[in-house]
Amino acid sequence: MNATKVGLLAALLLVNAAFVVGWFWARRRHGLIGRPGAADLGIGFITDFLDTLGIGSYATTTALFKFRGRPADELIPGTLNVGHNGAAFLETVLFVTAVPVEPLLLGCMVASATAGAWLGAGIVSRLPRRAIQLFMGVALLVAAFFFTMKNLGAFPPGGAALGLAGWRFIFAVGCNFVFGALMCIGIGNYAPTMIVLALLGLNPLAAFPIMMCSDGILQPVASLGFFRSGRFAQAPALGLVVGGAVGVLVAFFIVKQLPLTAMRWLVIVVVSYAALSMLRSARNAAARQPQVALP
Repeated sequence: MNATKVGLLAALLLVNAAFVVGWFWARRRHGLIGRPGAADLGIGFITDFLDTLGIGSYATTTALFKFRGRPADELIPGTLNVGHNGAAFLETVLFVTAVPVEPLLLGCMVASATAGAWLGAGIVSRLPRRAIQLFMGVALLVAAFFFTMKNLGAFPPGGAALGLAGWRFIFAVGCNFVFGALMCIGIGNYAPTMIVLALLGLNPLAAFPIMMCSDGILQPVASLGFFRSGRFAQAPALGLVVGGAVGVLVAFFIVKQLPLTAMRWLVIVVVSYAALSMLRSARNAAARQPQVALP
């Protein structure tokens, strides 16, 4: 294993150690209570099982939360980042050690995504409920659009390169900064990262360690912002951690392949409905706001 991957795995361990300490600190500071139920564990298992196979977890988790009616909409972004961190840790270790990619590109992509997540978490943790509903409603529609493109074969095929140079390198690193920030409001990075890297000529297989390692380090960093504010749901987040870890291991070592096209069509329907429901909640919240009379 090269020095860059060793360094990234060391950074992964350090930020996840900070993540664990931060969660204990947040529990004491904000008085967070609650244990995950069967539904919390089941959502974690299903969504991270699908994530490991390449469907993603943020949009599906948000949809299932919305159908279930908990946690509160303003707590969903924090719950996604905190709860899916355990699965991201496992996926990073599994994919970074198994799939080749140029070390410099991998390191810079991860660093830019982490910086974006730190900035994004600080902003999202202060957003009002209605703004989060609007952002997440749009995020779900974007996810449904990307799923549809994938099923219709509209994704670019990609190239054979395992690294990028020149303006392609700079462009890819800049895009990953944006994707890291957007993950804090619930827009998963799987589809946009795959599209950008494929258009730049990177081998699609090489995109997996970039995405997984970016998630593995940016999610605990983003979670530190949500720990400060306390804007995440304790029980559902724990359910995602425990159930998600099992889902990753089952998908990676046992199942490995499913009829993903049919599953994505189902996810498109579910996510689209949840998006409309989120946007309707935002509209209703606006209608309930008191009107200020002009002098």
